[in-house]
Amino acid sequence: MKSSAKDQAEGTFHQLKGAIKETAGKLNDNPKLEAEGTGEKIAGKVQEKIGQVKKVFGK
Repeated sequence: MKSSAKDQAEGTFHQLKGAIKETAGKLNDNPKLEAEGTGEKIAGKVQEKIGQVKKVFGK
């Protein structure tokens, strides 16, 4: 698997995992878990964008 595709796949996975943690934190009234989920979602978006940029430049 190309590096760009791998970054995009991992980014999507982290966004999904972050969304689940964020929802669980809201449901359990756990602000720490909710914040952790939000952070992971953002990191996933960044990683996905990095994969898209690599794809454009052919890396």
